[in-house]
This record gives sequence, C-alpha cells and structure tokens, in this order.
Amino acid sequence: LVPADMYPDPFRGGDNILVLCETYDSSGNPLPSNTRADCVKVMDAAKDQLPWFGIEQEYFIMDPKTRKPLGFPADGSEPAAQAMYYCGVGAGNIFGRDMVEEHYAMCLQAGLKVSGINAEVAPGQWEFQVGPCLGIEEGDHLWMARYILERLGEKYGWTMNYDPKPIKGDWNGSGAHCNFSTLRMRQEGGLDAAIMPAIENLSKKHKEHIMAYGEGNADRLTGKHETASIDEFRYGTSDRGASIRIGTDTVAAKKGYFEDRRPAGNMDPYVVTKMLLATSLGIPL
Repeated sequence: LVPADMYPDPFRGGDNILVLCETYDSSGNPLPSNTRADCVKVMDAAKDQLPWFGIEQEYFIMDPKTRKPLGFPADGSEPAAQAMYYCGVGAGNIFGRDMVEEHYAMCLQAGLKVSGINAEVAPGQWEFQVGPCLGIEEGDHLWMARYILERLGEKYGWTMNYDPKPIKGDWNGSGAHCNFSTLRMRQEGGLDAAIMPAIENLSKKHKEHIMAYGEGNADRLTGKHETASIDEFRYGTSDRGASIRIGTDTVAAKKGYFEDRRPAGNMDPYVVTKMLLATSLGIPL
C-alpha cells in the first residue's frame, strides 16, 4: 500500500484521518486494480491544460430485506411511475434523505469537493456531484465519497447499488455523467478551437470508451430514458439524449465545457477521466 492522499476522518473526528492508497506488488509494479497509476500519467502529461472534471454519481439505496430500492413495495408491485420523485419532497416521494444529507455533510467534513446532492427520477435513487476538481483529484474524491457512503450505509442497514440498470422496465438507470474542460476550452473561442475538435476525437473512439465506461451499460444506453443508443455517437446542444451534451451557456459564450453522458454509475472515475482527457487531446495510452 502506497499512500496517495489523506482526509479528515468524519466518522472518528479529532486528529484521525482517512488515507487513500495505491496498491503495488512486491516488485513495485501497480496491481491490475490500481487504475490510478495510469491516470496520474495522463494527468501529468496534460497538466499545462489544467483539466477540470465534475462527475454526477447516481445510485440506488437498496433495502437488503426486500432486495429492492427504498420506496419499492416489498410485495413486488410497482410504485407510481416516474414523475414526482426527481428533486421531490414528501414522504410518499422521497426515501433515504436522512442518510443522503448525512453523507453530504460527512464528505464536506472530509474536505471532499462534493458540490451538491439531489433525489433522482426513481424511488430510492439519488445523486451526488463531485467537482469541479483538477486532474487526479476527481477520481480521488469520488472514490473517497463512495467509501464514506458505503460505510454510512452500515449505520442505516442499507446497501448502495451503482449498476447502470438495476431495475428493469420504465425506469431510468444510473449514470455518472462526466463534465469536462481544459484551459483552452475555457478561454475565448474555446468552443471552436478546443471543444469541437475534442468531440470529433471522441467520435472516433466511441467503442473504446463504451468498453471502459462501466459494466452492463447496454441495458442503460438504449436511446430511451435520457440516453443515446450504445451503438451510436452523437452530440447536441442541451440534448439529454445525446452521447455528448454541450450546454446552452457554453454555446452562447463560445467557451466552457461539455458533458459526456455515456459513463455508467459503476464506472471507475480514474479510467473515465483518463480516457476522456487522453482522447480529447490526442495523448497516447
């Protein structure tokens, strides 16, 4: 174990810390599961471009007793259709808020750049946002936020599910939309000079990105429920059904960022941020 970063421990408090580590074998080689090592190399190669990331982590809170998300009837019947749950309020629409709010507070106590939370479109489905973060910090903070969430679930007796489509049928899946920009994208004229060329590069490696963007994503990327089909790559302005969404504010300012909507909720943030940066800028992997 090689320490990579440390954070104030929101569970024990005081001078206690949580330590994020990389894993290596006895010869000093990164273990196959240590995806951080390769991510650091790409981030270092593009450090002059000050890459910013912001990931929207969606997940379901699961009740181990029913094996269903909170808010889904134990008898197997369907809850009311998607409508009132998204950013909702009220005991009939929102399930698990106490834990979600506690998670948010703990992440802030740990110094993580968790910038928001919201209830999602299905019962028991939530989202937290990590970022804007610079470079490797995105993956570090997201993994630590997941750790705190899982550990907090022990207190409530619930488990977390990041699968892209844990509930079949007419329900949204769980994604991890990745918002991204480089220094050149944020500068004047960045839309034409850097954003559009990056999207063109991404269009040429769609399959490679899909293979690395999480397991089971074919069940989520169907062209329905605010997704693009897994078999096509397309971009659009303020288009939730696109692979890459460009915000209206970015188009108006002709500079800013774009959102890769393809990553699944169970993606590895080190892999996603590494590939997004490398493909956009043409950095060899």
